[in-house]
Amino acid sequence: MYDTIVIGAGQAGLATGYYLKKIKQNFLIIDKGKEVGESWMNRYNSLVLFTPRMYNALPGLTLEGEMHGFPRKDEIVKYLKQYVNRFELPIQFQTEVVKIEHQQGKFIIETNQGTFQSNQVIVATGAFQTPRIPSFSSNISKDVFQIHSTQYKNPSQLKEGNVLVVGGGNSGAQIAVELSKEKETHFAISKKINYLPLVLQKKSIFWWFDKLGILKVSAHSFLGKAIQKKGDPIFGYELKDALKRKELSLKPRVINGIQNEVTFEDQTTIKVQNIIWATGFQSIYPWLKIDKLFNADGKIIHHRGVTNVKGLYFIGLPWQHRRGSALLQGVGFDADFIINHLNNQTVKAK
Repeated sequence: MYDTIVIGAGQAGLATGYYLKKIKQNFLIIDKGKEVGESWMNRYNSLVLFTPRMYNALPGLTLEGEMHGFPRKDEIVKYLKQYVNRFELPIQFQTEVVKIEHQQGKFIIETNQGTFQSNQVIVATGAFQTPRIPSFSSNISKDVFQIHSTQYKNPSQLKEGNVLVVGGGNSGAQIAVELSKEKETHFAISKKINYLPLVLQKKSIFWWFDKLGILKVSAHSFLGKAIQKKGDPIFGYELKDALKRKELSLKPRVINGIQNEVTFEDQTTIKVQNIIWATGFQSIYPWLKIDKLFNADGKIIHHRGVTNVKGLYFIGLPWQHRRGSALLQGVGFDADFIINHLNNQTVKAK
């Protein structure tokens, strides 16, 4: 019997473990992966974060290197491993959750490695778990090479011929620019692209955001709602410059695909040999067998990660409280709040 079980050993789970250790809880972090940093290892080879090192550290341990510089994915993997070792966080890997039930005030967690019981559960699986791919992708010919951006590593994976990258986020933009150096590349987006510089007057744009208070804006504030509605900009000008040089073409939203032909919102079509779906993620929790946890739209009912089920918490959700809630940059702030709430509830119960 544990005080707390944490589901997920990514950045959200590790930050949570740090604070649980501080209040001397008997806890365990479980994860279906094989090792720390596995999701980062599986990202594309050329991945460079657009947030600088100063905003990519978890509580209690700085990320070494030039603070305004941008870390590569291997650097983050090394840092996460160092974090676990430094704070001696208890993690059991290759443990996949099958079902969680709430019975008589306790949580029953069934996994492929046996059943656990705990007083509290913190779901820290994060925002980047289940890839979102349009249903019409199944109508596209098997001869067309299709993968989600989470499966993309480098251009050598792709077949001969052109490539369509679908999705207007920063990952899609980075991948499209990389592929344009080797292939005829098309980049499909659903809205106008807004660009922001990575660096302004020799300081990261995020340093300026911090000084202006933007990083502290809450999800339900007027400014927070406006930022969410507008969506993330593309950081840096690599894509903008590549488009100016006509190294790739910009297309509107993809609305359909049949065989090897894709149709766009403006009713134009192209024949494609490769598609990379950089279309984001969806949060699905089929293993959470707990009543009154989700609203009519299937979204979790919570306030800053605190659900209406006593002892059940979430961390690492997009805009859980701030823009950085799902990222290294902000997850520690939310973990501190969650563990303070959990600890206060525990003290009251005694």
